[in-house]
This record gives sequence, C-alpha cells and structure tokens, in this order.
Amino acid sequence: MARGHAGGMPIPRRFSLVSETYPPEVNGVALTVAGLEHGLRELGHAVEIVRPRQTEPSSPQREGEWLVAGAQMPRYPGLRFGLPAGRQLLQRWQQQRPDALYIATEGPLGGSALRVARRLGIPVATGFHTRFDDYAGRYGVGFLRPLVFAWMRRFHNRGNATLVPTQELADFLAGQGFDRVRLLRRAVDTALFHPQRRSAGLRTRLGLAVDDVAVIHVGRIAPEKNLGLAVQAFRALQVRQPNARFVFVGDGPSRAELQAANPDFVFTGVLRGEELAATFASADLFVFPSLSETFGNVTLEAMASGLPTVAYNYGAAREHLRDGEHGAAIACDDAAAFIDAVIRFGLDAELRQRSGAAARAAIAHLSPASVAAGFAALLNELVDRRAA
Repeated sequence: MARGHAGGMPIPRRFSLVSETYPPEVNGVALTVAGLEHGLRELGHAVEIVRPRQTEPSSPQREGEWLVAGAQMPRYPGLRFGLPAGRQLLQRWQQQRPDALYIATEGPLGGSALRVARRLGIPVATGFHTRFDDYAGRYGVGFLRPLVFAWMRRFHNRGNATLVPTQELADFLAGQGFDRVRLLRRAVDTALFHPQRRSAGLRTRLGLAVDDVAVIHVGRIAPEKNLGLAVQAFRALQVRQPNARFVFVGDGPSRAELQAANPDFVFTGVLRGEELAATFASADLFVFPSLSETFGNVTLEAMASGLPTVAYNYGAAREHLRDGEHGAAIACDDAAAFIDAVIRFGLDAELRQRSGAAARAAIAHLSPASVAAGFAALLNELVDRRAA
C-alpha cells in the first residue's frame, strides 16, 4: 500500500475498524461504524472491519471483514461482545499491517486490538461512544462508577486520539484527565431520513387515524433510557389530547414489562433503513428522555425527518437542538419541564409543523461524506505523525 501524498492528493491507505457491534445490530455505535466504513471506502481507502460473529443469519461475513469469536451480551438479546483475540490479531496484522486503527468499543476485543497495535507501533484512534460509568449507576452498582471511569480513561489514553461527537463531551473528558481528545461530529443520512417519507398508509397500518397525534420513541427499550418519564409525559398529554398515540420503535430487556403495562401503545420492534425512516416521518413528535447517552444518533434522525423533538439538553440535543426553535431542550433532570414540553407540542399542530421544518433545516449540513472526510484526515494525520 502506497504512503504519503502524490500531487497534493492523499494516497489511499489501509485502515482497520474494530467494533464489538455492527449492523444488522441496531444501536448508535454499530450504525456510526458502518457509516465511517462506507465513507472511507468512498474516499478510496482499503477498510477492514474486525468484529464478532453474529447470530443473525442475515449477517454473513462480507469481503473486507474479519470475524472473531464473541459471546452473548447479558440482558441484551441479539447483541454480542468480542472475546480476546490478541494472538489472532498479532498474526494477521504482522502479515497485513494496517496504516491505522479505529477502535470503537472498549470491550475485550477492543482491548486486544489496542495492545497489539501498541506492540506493532500502529497508530490508534479510539471512539468514546458509551458512558459505561453512568450505566453502572443505573444498574444498581453505582459504587463501581469511579473504577469504571478510571478504567475507561486508562483505555483511551493508551491510544493516539480519543474521538468524541460533541464539544461538550470533549471539554468534560479533557477536564477529567483524558489526553488528546478530538472532535468528530456525527453524520445523519438526510436523503434517507426525510419528511417526504411520511406515509398515510403506514399510519393506517400502525392503527393511527388521520387526526391522531403520533408521539414516537426510537431506541433500546431498557432501564437506562428513562422511559418511565416518556410514559408519564405521554399520559399527561393524553388527558388533554385523547387522540394522542404512542409508538415505540426498538426492543430490549424492558419491552415485555412496558408493553404489558401499556396495552394501548404501539410496539413495532426493531426497524431499519427505509422502514425506520418512513416510521419517523409518519410520526408527529419525537420524545427522548434518556440521560445515559454519549450522543444519541436518533435525535439527528428525528430532526432530519422533520419532527419537533423534546430531549434533555446534552449530547446531540445540546449540540444541534435549539430550544423553542426545533423543539425543546430541557435542563437535565427537570422532569416537570419535560412533561410540560410534551404537552405543549402535542397540543399545537402549528408549533409542531414550524419546529419540525426548522429542525430539518438545522442539520442539513451534517452529511456522511463531510464527516467521513474529516475522519480520514484525522487518521492520516496520526499515520503521518508516526512516520515523522
């Protein structure tokens, strides 16, 4: 593989992306990695994906992928994590050395990749995608939060750059002793997620009447997502707006309990691609009460779909959602204000239409191509710095 530049143009390089999750799994990390992979390939780079074998029959090994052993993620059916693979990675990368690595996950596979890369002198960028320290608190082991955070800091500081999606997170991590933090904004496919995908037929299939106000939540149905507040806010709206309907898109360990307690809600299960985009566009209001996100890709997808959004003011919302203009960006942990905002937007069709159009316009510049170009430039910078 050639190195350097020719005539001012970057020479294609070989990059390895290591992730313990990848489509058809549906989560922010998997979709982000897939988007970066596609973008690098479009720029002419050779890309290798290193990931665990998945259980779904729809996920066979593709060209450019290397599958390693994995195990079931506890409490999350359909999600797996990679087992340690240091010896295999060492042999593979000694034979076919990548110019740089991107490690998206801090699990056993990611840890193996980081150790091997350091041994071989391969530059590494790591992705800070998930606040595992917050998860510890929400799963009843809050006493472990300082240890988890210290472990994450040590992991990322062993790389050459830690990539984060928001300036807010970059500032926070830098203040907590994380070295070499770099901002790489997330992209959203504005051609896929588009208001024109709104479908009267789809609304009918979901059991929605013409005048129903469809409130939607998209994401993992799990304890850390604070879904009790979403239900509480919707019920408060329903008192004032009896034709409001709640649509849950996704799956997770809390689905059965939530569905049993709310038989009038619509649960679609996991949706992907055009089906997901059409469901977004066919709704009227997106609510996202989670306080455990590192970013929250679904916020951008909702805004691209022309939906006013009610979310807490951090992550993607803090970076892109303007309170009162695109929806409501609520101060963290102000549950009363969150409920009030859901009621306000649920009752006012004109406000929803105006805010949804403004939300769509606000994120039109976040194209996958521009984000991939920035990602490639950062990896090339690490390669050139190592060569120098």
